[in-house]
Amino acid sequence: MEKQKKNTGLYWILFLISTAAFIFAIGAHFEYLTLILPFVCTFFVKAMDIM
Repeated sequence: MEKQKKNTGLYWILFLISTAAFIFAIGAHFEYLTLILPFVCTFFVKAMDIM
């Protein structure tokens, strides 16, 4: 059985955007900083093709 390689480029872009938003939120002392973390983690896992 061959496993088809998935295109994960979009997930890498979304991961980088969400990471940049997270870093910006840290610098700006954003009150709801933890609301960004699920996006960072989810897009990283999808980009690594773990899930």
